Amino acid sequence: MDVLINVFVGLHIIGIASLLGGFLTQMKAMSAGTARFVPAMLHGALTMLVTGVALVGLNQADDMSVNTLKIGVKLAVLIVILGLVYVKRDDEKIHKGVFGAVGGLTVVNIFIALLWH
Repeated sequence: MDVLINVFVGLHIIGIASLLGGFLTQMKAMSAGTARFVPAMLHGALTMLVTGVALVGLNQADDMSVNTLKIGVKLAVLIVILGLVYVKRDDEKIHKGVFGAVGGLTVVNIFIALLWH
């Protein structure tokens, strides 16, 4: 079971890398006011959602304790990110505030995962 959990952790990290990487590649465009949500951002957020849910299930099936409050907060943040990216995915230009919010929430989600024990 440990190998399977580690595979899903790796996939979860790939999802966050895709979401954050997509944001970082648009930083110059954001300062110019022409940023847009690239497909990698949507796919990364969806990957995080699917692998995160799988990780909770696998950890519970392996009788490991799961901090449900932490998972709930991370899920709520991810749903906001996913909602913003999904709704605005076809827009040619994204407002700087909305685009910055997605980047900020992504970083917040990373720090919640790392610092909340």
